[in-house]
Amino acid sequence: MIPMIAAGLLAGCGNSSEAGSASSSVDNTTEDTANNTAKDIAETEATSESANTSSTIEEDIPIEIKGITERSDEMRDISAKELVAEMTAGWNLGNTLEATGGAGLSSETSWGNPMVTKEQIDAVCEKGFDSIRIPVTWGNHVSEAPDYTIDPEWMDRVEEVVNYALDDGMYVLIDSHHEESWRIPDEEHIEAVDAENIAIWKQVAKRFKDYGDHLIFEGLNEPRIKGSADEWNGGTYSERLLVNRLNKSFVDTVRATGGNNEKRLLLITTYGDSHLPGAITALEIPEDEHIGVAIHAYEPYAFTYESGESWELFKWDGSHNGDIIKVMYRLDSTFISEGIPVLLTEYGAVNKNENTDEVVKWVESYVSAATKRGIPCFWWDNGIYDQQGEKFAIFDRRNLSWYREEVVDTIIRESYSK
Repeated sequence: MIPMIAAGLLAGCGNSSEAGSASSSVDNTTEDTANNTAKDIAETEATSESANTSSTIEEDIPIEIKGITERSDEMRDISAKELVAEMTAGWNLGNTLEATGGAGLSSETSWGNPMVTKEQIDAVCEKGFDSIRIPVTWGNHVSEAPDYTIDPEWMDRVEEVVNYALDDGMYVLIDSHHEESWRIPDEEHIEAVDAENIAIWKQVAKRFKDYGDHLIFEGLNEPRIKGSADEWNGGTYSERLLVNRLNKSFVDTVRATGGNNEKRLLLITTYGDSHLPGAITALEIPEDEHIGVAIHAYEPYAFTYESGESWELFKWDGSHNGDIIKVMYRLDSTFISEGIPVLLTEYGAVNKNENTDEVVKWVESYVSAATKRGIPCFWWDNGIYDQQGEKFAIFDRRNLSWYREEVVDTIIRESYSK
């Protein structure tokens, strides 16, 4: 999840789409020229599309959702674009298998969420979410270098939860999450980082190599240097290059394990999962038809997060629709138009004093803009609704019910509108 403090401040000034575009330590004249051209085109489209985007929610439109379907273990020889086109609404099982408190299996509940059950996953699927992202922290469950052996009990538990979702016919993403304490993309650490990254993904890939194409690997979650000046501004030139290196070693490692992994959809990402121009134009795409791009976009930050700043947005009146459209246009023109699918593996808006009606209008704008371009969206649900913390929860895992159900219904409707 991206706490985009610097970018968020710019968002309040109406400049979030360009935050960090000048953060590179090298001469970016050529890149800036290209970005300004794209920005002009995007703003034109954003103005047109925003004018035609209604904030009125249409009621009682019947939707035929997928729900629980038969499990598929087939590995089809289809492109990444074709596979992603089958996906609709996505949901994150956040603050759970990627929680970093406790030890061993106890870490699953260390951030306050209950253990994952099959009934929870069934309820999510039955609501209409056909895709689930299961964030996983591996680094807290490995032995020392050079083997970095994953705790067998932890691997078994991850596989158990993955199977809960696959048994419902869902598409499942697993990643490598909250690894920033060791996964530092700088010259001082990169050799050790790359070695551990390779060791982890080699083990994960071998465990799941016989699984079908409904299982997807997302190599890196928000790779970045914590606390750095460019942490949320797309990184520096050298940091982006090192993230490209980690993406490449992830892909090469998984492919080398053979089996179904030769054709599995693999997701690579930018520095910090950023959608900013400098980050996405620097991303190196392997020559591989089973590659997609994962991006995070809590846009605009002034509305989606509770910042306490003067520029914070509490209402969604459509005046900031252009912020969303520019992000979608940028992803479309950079990746999708080149045949490379994009998944927004995190998005969402916090509960601000029960502002459900406003979030409903925002979701309609956001998800419809993504769906129009064939981009599946995965809501970041951390289980926090009325407790202290970032209140992104939409699913009550203990009672198998839905917080802000109007928001959920809008997500489903707009996701199935393609």
